[in-house]
Amino acid sequence: MLTDNHGRKINYLRLAVTDRCNLRCFYCMPEDGINWLSRSELMTYEEMLRCCSMLVQMGVVKIRITGGEPFVRKDIMKLITNLSKLQDLDELTITTNGILTAPHVAELKALGVRSVNLSLDTLHPGRFFSITRRDEFANVMTTFDKLLKHDIEVKINAVVMDGKNIQDINPMVELTRHLPVSVRFIEEMPFNGNGHDYNGLKWDYLRILNEIKSTYPDIKKLDDPQYSTAYNYQIPGHKGKVGIIAAYSRTFCGTCNRIRITPDGELKTCLYDNGVLNIKDLMRQNIGDGDLKDILLNAFNKRPKDGWEAERRRTEKAGIHESMATIGG
Repeated sequence: MLTDNHGRKINYLRLAVTDRCNLRCFYCMPEDGINWLSRSELMTYEEMLRCCSMLVQMGVVKIRITGGEPFVRKDIMKLITNLSKLQDLDELTITTNGILTAPHVAELKALGVRSVNLSLDTLHPGRFFSITRRDEFANVMTTFDKLLKHDIEVKINAVVMDGKNIQDINPMVELTRHLPVSVRFIEEMPFNGNGHDYNGLKWDYLRILNEIKSTYPDIKKLDDPQYSTAYNYQIPGHKGKVGIIAAYSRTFCGTCNRIRITPDGELKTCLYDNGVLNIKDLMRQNIGDGDLKDILLNAFNKRPKDGWEAERRRTEKAGIHESMATIGG
């Protein structure tokens, strides 16, 4: 069992395979994108597989493939196929915006991918274009329908943004009436690549819940699974569930079981730190697996207590300004 210096189990890796994305969501990056990593700066698939294999041997049982958008990276299914073969890996999941995902759904199902997180902030095509700056709503919904058809669990991730998609909260909750989906509302975070000013959180998890209660006053609190980042709810008679993720309020840090690896190999032991070491660079120095594991263990034993401490430790004097596309969410 892998634990940190606060006694928290570490068994979940979020692996960002690329910083590139085919959307330009205003809360994530500027309209003209960010300074993309060069090919040499990216981890190779072989390096990713080696890293994941080591971490699984150390105690990681769940890996989530993220980006950027994972499916914009060439031959991504080869990596997913190889990861699916890792002994002792219990769960392999993916977070995607759905634009390029539909053709791969059947193969994902065959590889044992049981759950996919679909990033979708609105059910209105016009607002989708306004938020993402791309006319891709139809492709996302095609992926949504195909995932349901193949009995893959769908969790919709919707970032709640003042003045942008508040009117979508309850229509998205309504999806849970007849569909076995989980709709999760996420507090907006300051990882926008300097694309817009972040003036503090206007819609925290309590305000989001009260907005839902205004239409669904009988919504019931559910028991939250171990390590859950969401407060989970269900409306009586609905097939699906509702979740609210306090990503900026950081109320779930005490049970955090996640680590992150960025596309260029930076290990983040907290979403809010700016990286504690670069695994890719160490591997390219021909350091063996045994020594790498010792280095990783040392990093895990210096993990911040919570996201607030991690933010205070950051070496960037200007504070948080990277894009979510570079850190994998």
